Amino acid sequence: MSAISTVLLKSKDEAVINAASQALSELDGYRLIFCADDEAAKSRLDELKVDLILYDFDKGDFGPENALLRSRLSHAACWRIVICDEDDVSAGAQLCEDTASYLYLAKPLQHQQLRIVVKRALEHAELSRRHRILSRELKLSLDDEIFGGEEAGSVQGGVSRFERLVYASPKMADLVAEAKVAATTDMPVLIRGETGTGKELLARAIHFNSHRVNSPMHSQNCGGVSDDALYSEFFGHVRGAFSGAIADRLGLFRAADGGTVFLDEVSEVSPHFQVALLRFLQEGEVKPLGSDKTLHSNVRIIAASNRSIDEMVEQGTFRRDLYYRLRGFQLDLPALRERSEDIPVLTQFFVEKYAGVVGRRVLGVTSDVLKRLEHYPFPGNVRELESEVQRMVAVAEQGGYVALRHLSEKIARTPVETNGNASLAVAGATLKDKVETLEKDVLRQALTTFHWNQSKVAEDLGLSRVGLANKIKRYGLRKV
Repeated sequence: MSAISTVLLKSKDEAVINAASQALSELDGYRLIFCADDEAAKSRLDELKVDLILYDFDKGDFGPENALLRSRLSHAACWRIVICDEDDVSAGAQLCEDTASYLYLAKPLQHQQLRIVVKRALEHAELSRRHRILSRELKLSLDDEIFGGEEAGSVQGGVSRFERLVYASPKMADLVAEAKVAATTDMPVLIRGETGTGKELLARAIHFNSHRVNSPMHSQNCGGVSDDALYSEFFGHVRGAFSGAIADRLGLFRAADGGTVFLDEVSEVSPHFQVALLRFLQEGEVKPLGSDKTLHSNVRIIAASNRSIDEMVEQGTFRRDLYYRLRGFQLDLPALRERSEDIPVLTQFFVEKYAGVVGRRVLGVTSDVLKRLEHYPFPGNVRELESEVQRMVAVAEQGGYVALRHLSEKIARTPVETNGNASLAVAGATLKDKVETLEKDVLRQALTTFHWNQSKVAEDLGLSRVGLANKIKRYGLRKV
């Protein structure tokens, strides 16, 4: 293993301590931490990243305060081995079961046996970590095949991706470029965008491209949740803190220590909870409900809102200091109607995705369908488009194309403007947006007319081949 692995031994049995010391002295890359009792073990678990726990239990170690039980939440990736007396094997097996431990060992321990067990357990832990990473990379590789492999980077394709975000528009390209910069830092990120634009996908992409990728990311929607429930969710609570608190709760801030916490709809939290959130952002302090002990957690906060928080600040409904703390980077996700260039690539992505889910072979989407989709305003944004495509794939014929008859009625009735003035009417509010929309329509019409013969199109429009290729790539035009 490349890095030093930390093994925590909880025991006051001299024979166990000697066996563990001798076993690990024969191995390279391991650090052994000794704890005499359960309280010391819990204290060290709060301080350290532990890879393996060797837990020599006695009858006083059972209960909800048990360090081994707590480690299931605080050190989810940590492996656990229970050590028990020969006459307590049944109790040791039960503790092993309750704590999801790797195995249990009965005394007396042989240091050769312990050396092999520790080595194998940590090898399994490393393999599990690599498996998670490779599974994620394989999933992304399979997604790349959806875009036709080489076509994804071609002039005709113009398709780009940032983890699970798929796009072809210049607006999204600019946004992703800024998000990639944000991912290299530890600064908080505030994502603004309408419902359904993909705020959580962007947050996850930032996390997976940061140095925190090997630590967890946890998400919580703050809308419609009471202060007490939010506080317990983020900061945790101790048993008996309130009615129904029958066990300790770690809280997302401590569960994600070293990783990322995503706060969706952060604009909905109350002024009272804003104070608690601000203090955490300033000090990293976590004080569970019902506890007088203050702990610390190192997490990166990514927050999102579908409301304009700066306007809320001016209205006095959102703390200005918290807003500035959250807004290390501010990323504004454009609505789908503002980036219609992304509709064809997203449609193709969702067609391939759901065709695989239902086991249906769909050859593609007709140009008439794409025109309707591009002119529909999509108030539900990408989420609405995904739902529409999922329905179309479900009703499409096996081995056929998604056609107009498969569209839902409201989208099928969408008027498709074909002249320059009409294209200006559906474009963005600025002159630049209107000109770009008109230019894209002219290019698309010429490419269709000349069946994507780029030499003839360039000659017809008075462009060089290179100039035409750049414009096709810029607008993400595809041959359908």
